[in-house]
Amino acid sequence: MATTTRVLQNFIGGEWAESTGETVREIVSPVTGETLAAVPDASAEDVERATRAARAAQPRWAALSAWERADVCHAIADLIEERKEEFARELSLEQGKPWRGEAIPDIEETAENFRIAAEDVKRLETAIIPSRDVNKKILTLRVANGVYAAITPWNFPTLIPVELIAPGIAAGNTIVIKPSEWTPIAMANFMQIMADAGLPDGVVNVIYGAGEVGERLVTHPNVDCIGFVGSHGTAEKIVRAAGLKRSLIEASGNGPVIVCEDADLARAAQGAVFGGFFCAGQVCCATERVLVDRRVHDDFLEEVVKAAAAWKLGDPFEDGTMVGPMNNEPTARKMDAHVEDAVAKGAEVVLGGARDSGRPTGLYWQPTVLDNVGLDTLVNREETFGPIVPLITVAGDDDAISVANDSHLGLQAAVYTRSLNRAFRFAEALRVGNVVVNDSTDYWEAHEPFGGAPGTRSGWGRIGGRYTMLDMTDLKTVVVDTGGLD
Repeated sequence: MATTTRVLQNFIGGEWAESTGETVREIVSPVTGETLAAVPDASAEDVERATRAARAAQPRWAALSAWERADVCHAIADLIEERKEEFARELSLEQGKPWRGEAIPDIEETAENFRIAAEDVKRLETAIIPSRDVNKKILTLRVANGVYAAITPWNFPTLIPVELIAPGIAAGNTIVIKPSEWTPIAMANFMQIMADAGLPDGVVNVIYGAGEVGERLVTHPNVDCIGFVGSHGTAEKIVRAAGLKRSLIEASGNGPVIVCEDADLARAAQGAVFGGFFCAGQVCCATERVLVDRRVHDDFLEEVVKAAAAWKLGDPFEDGTMVGPMNNEPTARKMDAHVEDAVAKGAEVVLGGARDSGRPTGLYWQPTVLDNVGLDTLVNREETFGPIVPLITVAGDDDAISVANDSHLGLQAAVYTRSLNRAFRFAEALRVGNVVVNDSTDYWEAHEPFGGAPGTRSGWGRIGGRYTMLDMTDLKTVVVDTGGLD
C-alpha cells in the first residue's frame, strides 16, 4: 500500500500551526514498516500557545447553552460517520489493528460517544435542597471545570481521546490534548474532522510529543484539570507533577478471567480468547490471566486451544485477519520478556509463543496460549499487553478470589459461572472497578462507567457516558434569600 510522508502540525486556536520544537520523530507503520509522518515534539512555546488558546476560548464556550454545544457534538458525529472508512484505514495503518473488524468499529464508537455526550448534557439535572429557613432556596448547578490537559494512549487513538473530549466539551470545558507519540496521525485526522464540523476555535487544541511535553502540559498554570488514560507508571508521574489539580485517571489492568467449576466452558474459552487477542491483547481490560478451577482445567484448556486456533494473524487489510501486529517495539519486547519468564518458571507454551518472522515488520506476535503459569511470573504480576491467554490453576472459589486480589491493579474482571449466588459473591469480593459475568473482560458499552478500584494503581474517576461528565464538572451550591427580593 503506497503512502506519502506528511509533516504533522499542532492545532492551536482553530488553525494548524508549525511547531517551534527542535526534536522530530518519524511515525513508522507497524503493518508495513513504511514511514507515515514526521512529527515535531511541541516546545514550551507551543504548550504556552495551546493552553492560552484553550483558556481564552473556555468562558465563551461554557456560556453557550447545553443545546448549542450538543448541536456541535452531533455535527462532529455526522462527519465522523461520513468519513469513517478512510479515517479507519489510516488508523489501522498507523496502529496495526484489523481495518474492517476493529478500526471501523472504533470510528463508529467514536461518533457514538459524541452523540451520547450531546444528549447527556441536556439532562445534567441537579437538586434543589430544602432549607430550614423558609426564605432561602438552596440550588445546585453543574459547571465546567475549565481547561483540561488530556493525555491518551496509542491502542485506541481516536476512541479513547473522545471518551474525554466529547463529555468534556459538551459540559463546557476546553481541552489541550497530547496524543501518544506512537499514534499522532489518528488525532490529527480526528482534529480536522472536528474543525470541519464547526467546532469553535480554541475549544480543542492538539500538540505532539512524549513524556517531557506531557509534563510541560499538565504543570502549566493555564491548565486546571487532567484527563489521563494509559499505564499506571505514567499515571503516577502525572499525578506527582500535577499536584492538587483535579484529575480523571484510568490506568493499567490485569484481568483476571475466573472460570468456575460450573462454568459453560466453551463460552468461557471463547470469552477468554477474545479478551486475550482482540487488538492484539493491547487493551487495559484484556484477559491478561485466566484463573481456572482445577476440576475443569483439562476440558477448559481443550476449548481454549480450539477457540484460539481460529484467530488468524496477518495483514490488517486482508479479509479474515483477526490479529494484526503489535503497535511498537517496547510493548512487543515486554511480551517477549513475559513469555520467556513464564516458561523459565515452568509454564508450557500450548500455542504460539514467539514473534512471526515472516512478516514485513518484527511486530507480528503469534497469538499465544500458556498453561501451568505460576503465581511468581511477570504474566501474573504485571500487565502483559500482548496477544496472550495464560492459564493459572486454582483450587476453588476462595483460592480464585485470593489470587485475583493479590494484585496492585484492579480494573475489570470476568467470572464464568452458572450460579447467580456465586456470581454475586465474586462481584462483591473482587477488588476491581468492574465485574463482567459470563462475558469477556473486554466487554464494554460506551455509556457505562468504567474505572479502577480503590486501593489499586488503576486510577480513579469513571470513563463512560454521563459518569465522565460528572467527573469533568463541578457541583456548585447557590443559596438565595428570597425575603428581600421582589
